[in-house]
Amino acid sequence: MADAGLIVLTAFISPFRAERELVRQMLPEGEFVEIFVDTPLEVAEARDVKGLYKKARSGQLKNFTGIDSPYEAPEKPEIRVNTVEMTPQEAAEFIVRKLMPLK
Repeated sequence: MADAGLIVLTAFISPFRAERELVRQMLPEGEFVEIFVDTPLEVAEARDVKGLYKKARSGQLKNFTGIDSPYEAPEKPEIRVNTVEMTPQEAAEFIVRKLMPLK
């Protein structure tokens, strides 16, 4: 879709820097914008309506990011969203404002 000139948004659980860098290298310079939705582990666990963190901590889910599988935070994301300080609406507006000058 990017080859067709469309703006493509994707959301992945991509816990390793090397994986994110691989995707960045697949696209032309400046076409990959990494948005780090920064949420401390304890906050993510408190917000977990599906109970996945509880299952991971009890051993029912293996290789769960942040529990028994590491998460490597981005070192230089183009955009960082602090979900502790922003509501979802504020975060969305912040991302749009940050993206506007990039295009």
